[in-house]
Amino acid sequence: MISVPISARINGIEWSGEVEPRLLLSDFLRSEVGLTGTHVGCEHGVCGACTVQLDGEPVRACLMFAVQIDRHEVTTVEGLAATVPGEAISVEQLHPVQRALHEAHGLQCGFCTPGILMTAEAFLRESPARSRDEIREAVSGHLCRCTGYHNIVEGVARAAERLAAGESVTEGEGEP
Repeated sequence: MISVPISARINGIEWSGEVEPRLLLSDFLRSEVGLTGTHVGCEHGVCGACTVQLDGEPVRACLMFAVQIDRHEVTTVEGLAATVPGEAISVEQLHPVQRALHEAHGLQCGFCTPGILMTAEAFLRESPARSRDEIREAVSGHLCRCTGYHNIVEGVARAAERLAAGESVTEGEGEP
């Protein structure tokens, strides 16, 4: 077995180690780093469940090898909230997009949710002043079998309003 040394910043924490060149980023994050919020669905890049951010841009972790993150920054859904790894989290500590989806009931089983959150956060970071049609287009690359997408769009729109008003990751109103 051949291993390749890599180092990356994952959710703000430096990580160094060796990985097999063929190890997928999704499997690396789940099994080597212990970040199980990155879900593995179709393993073909179609469903979006494995979406993470590489240097701030959404990517499908099932289509990348772990060696490709060498000297880059990766953010997973666990890195969105203003928390300390391993500590309990409150609704108020959630990222505005996480909190808004929670409040709008924009999730059911939750399998697709991490990928949608990673896409929505990057989308709203570019410009939080977004229409519902733009939001629908942004999340159109994610498959959700439980919802009709309406509450997902409403949640992202709620987050867009809050971010446009200047709400940050560490402040919020909690439940309405």
